[in-house]
This record gives sequence, structure tokens and C-alpha cells, in this order.
Amino acid sequence: MNHRLREDAEKIVRGAIRAVCPDEAVRRALEHVELSGRIYLVAVGKAAWQMAAAAIKYLQKPVYEGIVVTKYDHVMGQLPGISCFEAGHPIPDENSYRGTQAVLDMVKDLKAEDTVLFLLSGGGSALFEKPLVHTDLLQEITRKMLGNGADIVEINTLRKRLSAVKGGRFAMWCAPARVESIILSDILGDPVDMIASGPAAEDPVTREQAKAVAAKYGVDMDEAVRECLDLETPKKLTNVHTQIIGSVRELCAAAEREAAALGYETVFLSDHLNCEARDAGRYLAQELLKRKELNRKIAVIAGGETVVHLTGTGLGGRNQELALAAAELLAGTANAALISAGSDGTDGPTDAAGGYVDADTLADLEKAGMDYNFMLRNNDSYHALQAVGGLVITGPTGTNVNDVTVALLG
Repeated sequence: MNHRLREDAEKIVRGAIRAVCPDEAVRRALEHVELSGRIYLVAVGKAAWQMAAAAIKYLQKPVYEGIVVTKYDHVMGQLPGISCFEAGHPIPDENSYRGTQAVLDMVKDLKAEDTVLFLLSGGGSALFEKPLVHTDLLQEITRKMLGNGADIVEINTLRKRLSAVKGGRFAMWCAPARVESIILSDILGDPVDMIASGPAAEDPVTREQAKAVAAKYGVDMDEAVRECLDLETPKKLTNVHTQIIGSVRELCAAAEREAAALGYETVFLSDHLNCEARDAGRYLAQELLKRKELNRKIAVIAGGETVVHLTGTGLGGRNQELALAAAELLAGTANAALISAGSDGTDGPTDAAGGYVDADTLADLEKAGMDYNFMLRNNDSYHALQAVGGLVITGPTGTNVNDVTVALLG
């Protein structure tokens, strides 16, 4: 392993993630909201605790009552006057339903002069849920779509229809109170109706479009699902004001600044990566290798949210698979490396944020007795990278604005 490149790669990624932590962005957003009556704070998503902590710090008025619903191990301590729930992601579980019900109980009798400060971040689709179908069926549908390579927009199109709180329905629960929605975006293009499945956003998706997604992925269309798909979601909400405070573009820009500070010439490719993870890894490795004859320090940077089509039974996430797929192309090219990580610190159902590979990774896997092609085909990027010290582990970061990938020539 090239330890100097590894050190640079992690500095770039960690510095970029620090730059998009929500504290300052929440403070700026609060300057543009009117908070009348009693303030009820609801924070949902992987960055919920951090956003709630920032809001409490910068609010000019005390919170009357508040609830945080976030992923397991993402609560960093007690917050005054706030109840914290940790729950399942990317598949909702009983704690998701319990935390969501607590929120609904809190907001059910609000008055028109009250305000719900709704702090939303990615991951909310699983964490904030009151299903309209049996919970086992909801989990089965989610797993099937994730495993078949559905993108987040397709998944959330169905989630909205199968939920009592998504697709604008949470805003209706809060009425007549006003909802001040502050959103940390984790979806390309920042569509407010898709981030966490849009609990407080008008839903432009039609019943016909939802049914087409269900048919595409072979969703079990039992009577309960058919009834949900026939129900219309709110198309007009009059009690919601929304601000977007973060995006993957800001993450990529921060990565460019970090790389430049380390002496790299930066090449920004895209903040809209949304293809197969392994295709993205090979593409970015190729883009890097095109520049090796320049004999300069180069950082090729991209961001987005790739997908994994499960064909095996291994363990991993999209960033780990992206990195592992790049290893074959980087093999033998001195001073070449690639790192890919999720800004929230978690990648798939693992404890890693992503993966790192360089010119030595392929040879190191062979020395460890691992068949590279089999590990990739089996979607077992976690164990492959673990064997060669290629996992990137940050722990929960307090933010969530998609993924960043950096390919380096030293």
C-alpha cells in the first residue's frame, strides 16, 4: 500500500466532509424563518442529531418539545428538552415505527400559531415511517428494490405511496401549524419531494408513475399495495416553507479545495454519478490513467450516488464496490490511488464509510489468497478491502450529502 497517497486521500475526504457538516448552514437557515407560538422540533435522518444540536444552539427561542429520529449509534449525547430515538436503516424496523409514532403524537393537536421546525436529512425514508401496509411487506419491498439496483428516486416513489407520513402527508398531520422545513440534501438535483421521501413536500408523482415503478421491479401487488398505489398524495401544501442547506456539489467543491491545498491539480468530473458502482469505479480509474503522462500531481473528483445490483451474497456498500472495481485498472501504475466514501460515514450495511485502493491492492489480494473477480462478482467488497487494509472507517459524521470519490496520481 502507498501510505503517502493513502494519507493524502483520507485528508481530502475527511476535510471535505467536515466542510459540509450542518452546524453553520443550520444557523444561516434559521435567520430566514419566522418562529411563532410554541416551537416543536422534529429532526429526522442520519444527520438529525447534529442538525438538532445546531438548532438548539442558535435558536432565539426555547424549544417547547422536540424529537430526534436517527440511525443507530448516531446520537452523540443528550439534548435539552429533546427525546432521541435510534432506528433501522436502510430497512425500517420497530424503532423506526416507534419514533415516528412519538412524533405524530407530539404534533397531533397543534394550533395555527405554533411552529414545527422540521430538520430533515438523508436516511429519513427508513427512519421516519408509519406504514400503510404490513411491516414485513414493506421491508421485503425495500430489500427487493435495493437488491435489484433501483435508484433512490424509484425507491422513494413507492415509499411515498406505502406510508402515512411521506409524500407530504406529515405536513398534513401538523396542520394547522406552520412547518419550517430545513433540508440537508442527499439526492442529485435536490428534489425536495424525494429527500427522505418528502414528508413535508408536495408530491408531483402520479399514481400511474408509481405503478410503473412497482411493475418494473416486480413488486408484489397484493390488495393492500394496490389500494395504496391508488391513493393520491398531497399536491398542494399551504403550511410549509422549505430551505435546502447542503448538497453533493458543496462536498465536491470542498474536496477540490482540500486537494489543491495538498498540491494537486484538480479535475472535477461530475456531481451526478448515478450509474452502477463498479462502472463508476472503472470509469474514474480510466479518467485518472489518461493523465499519468502529464507527470504532475492530479486529483480527479466526482460525487453522486451510485447503485449496486446484487448478484452475490457478500457484504459491502456502493463506495466499497466502486473502489474495488477500480483496483484492477490501477494495478501496477505507480503512485495511483482511488478513495470513495459516503459523507455520512456509513456505506451499505457495514461499519465502513467506503474504500481505498491503489496500485498494490490487486497483488495484496492475491497474497491474501483472495480471487479478485470472485469477490467483486459476489458483492463482497467489504471483506476484500478488509483483508488488504482498504476500508475507510470514519464513524458517524453528523452530515449526509451523498458520496465523494477522489482518484489520485502522486
